[in-house]
Amino acid sequence: MAAGAGVAAVLVNSMGMFIYGSAPSLAEQLAWSVGMAVPLAVRRRFPATVLPIVAALFLAAHARHVGDNTAPSLALFVALYTLGAWGRDRVVARWVRVGVIVAMFARLAVSIARQLAGSPVFENAAGPLDPLLAVAVHSVGINLLYFLGAYLAGNLAWESARRRYELLVQGEQLRRSQAENARQAVVAERLRIAHDLHDVAAHHVSAMGVQAAAARRVLRTDQEQASRSLAAVEQTARTAVGELRDLVGVLRTGPPGPEPDPGSGATREYPSAPGLDQIAELVAGVRGSAGLQVRHAVFGDPRPVPESVALSAYRVVQEALTNTVRHAAAGQAEVRVRYLDRCLEVEVSDDGRGAGTPAAPPGVGGEPGSGGFGLLGMRERVAVHGGELDAGPRRGGGFQVRARFPLERTGPGAEPAPAGRAGAG
Repeated sequence: MAAGAGVAAVLVNSMGMFIYGSAPSLAEQLAWSVGMAVPLAVRRRFPATVLPIVAALFLAAHARHVGDNTAPSLALFVALYTLGAWGRDRVVARWVRVGVIVAMFARLAVSIARQLAGSPVFENAAGPLDPLLAVAVHSVGINLLYFLGAYLAGNLAWESARRRYELLVQGEQLRRSQAENARQAVVAERLRIAHDLHDVAAHHVSAMGVQAAAARRVLRTDQEQASRSLAAVEQTARTAVGELRDLVGVLRTGPPGPEPDPGSGATREYPSAPGLDQIAELVAGVRGSAGLQVRHAVFGDPRPVPESVALSAYRVVQEALTNTVRHAAAGQAEVRVRYLDRCLEVEVSDDGRGAGTPAAPPGVGGEPGSGGFGLLGMRERVAVHGGELDAGPRRGGGFQVRARFPLERTGPGAEPAPAGRAGAG
């Protein structure tokens, strides 16, 4: 700005075209040019201080009748704009600019009044307006455009910077929210995997332990029974390995469905998660491997339920039967699935020692104070769906677990899991 003002002063003096007809020396004009430009170097750090200084120098330069008005006007415009765009205190920014603009229009009014008082002669006036009125309107209009332009441009720059900052803040908040959601998703997935591994491993390993113990007791006296027990151990082990393989396959490949085999290039399909249809197979496996008399019945009209609910119901039944095999010393157990109006209810009960006998381990419910994860895992599974879990000793002996899963009426857009009727065992 200082260099441009100096060049303009040299050109104006070389042409002799001074706005007031005469001007001070070229050296003084160059000094005024540098003096008005120097404060602009710190205009962003001290915008509310720089503008009054530049405005005062502008008025002083006009009082000295400097030869050029372009460079001083540009310096004042930049100072006005900068206060609007960078002023931190918006109240101060507004009123300092308004005060400077009012002072400039007061100077303009004095200048116009002096011109009119001198009775100027307009020799070439030919327009429809009075020459004096035209001078006043022209001067006021030019200054309005000048000052309003600087004022509004500064405000627009401030609002634009503010919106950019808000977008940056929102973007950072969104990034943190996504990171937190991803962390929670990882935690939830780890918990789900832990539940599945616990259910699969605990159920089958417990059944194998019971059958192995039975085979050991009758190995010398009843080899046929021992052979059946060992065959049950073998079948249970195969089933456990298969379920673990399916679980690992789903974890590696994502949702169930056809996936290319990396080894052969052929397409293979992992089975979907177990649901209500597989409860009958689960009951049959427990009945055959653990020697329990397990009855299975379905009440109500079976209807499609969400796959996640079906899986949780299956896991609750599996965990309850596992605890029956391990702890209850029961001879009979019952598994009931009830399709109620607005909920799905699964119930597992046994006639074992349950929690009613002080010296006996609990039955299907597990022992809350034992440090096991069975009952806790069942409660967590049911709580995910907003359901309820009741576990405790039965009035007539034994133990009972009842889980209720709320359901909405399924519609065309639902993603149900098959839920066929299983016959009573």
